[in-house]
Amino acid sequence: MVFFVLLAFLVTGFFYSRMPEQMVSGWDYLGRPNRYLPRFWGLFLMPLINLLMVGLFSLIPQIDPLKENVKKFQAYFDVFIISILLFLFYLQGLVLAWNLGYRFNMVYLMILPFVILFWIIGVLLEKSRRNWFIGVRTPWTISSDLVWRKTNRLGGKLFKASSLITLIGFLLPDFAFLLVVIPSFLATVFAVVYSYFVYRVEKKK
Repeated sequence: MVFFVLLAFLVTGFFYSRMPEQMVSGWDYLGRPNRYLPRFWGLFLMPLINLLMVGLFSLIPQIDPLKENVKKFQAYFDVFIISILLFLFYLQGLVLAWNLGYRFNMVYLMILPFVILFWIIGVLLEKSRRNWFIGVRTPWTISSDLVWRKTNRLGGKLFKASSLITLIGFLLPDFAFLLVVIPSFLATVFAVVYSYFVYRVEKKK
């Protein structure tokens, strides 16, 4: 994990002198530039986020009161962490390429990374055990292993479905942004609401 952070800093530093003073750092839902940052922040904000995330993800298994449960799916959590770092490294590469003068549809090039990321999140949810930081965490899932298991298994399937729906963005590029945001948002909301009803049913039993 540290390797990817160091690589991000090295690649970013290599291109520093070739970047404009004001860098494009954001795009709208149609892939048009709409946000700019000074060169330093445009280059190093993403690697700094990578560094922060590695520190945070490394800390979670140590401070979670249910860390023994985290250990049971640690391998899947590690895959998720590496996936996030690769996702951000890829995004940084696109930012560098754009500011070097290359032109492309940013939204279109982000479809596949989101497809992969949503699928990995789905697997992680399905494999997760009750804890305080990773998974669909609600008052009801935290209170019951059974509610946690049912909710996160459903959440995992919903995120895998979101992954497949996002693929449609390749056929409908004008709607690609919505096909990324809406399915994942609905999957999250449905899983949270579902956890409440599962808890109520189990409590009655």
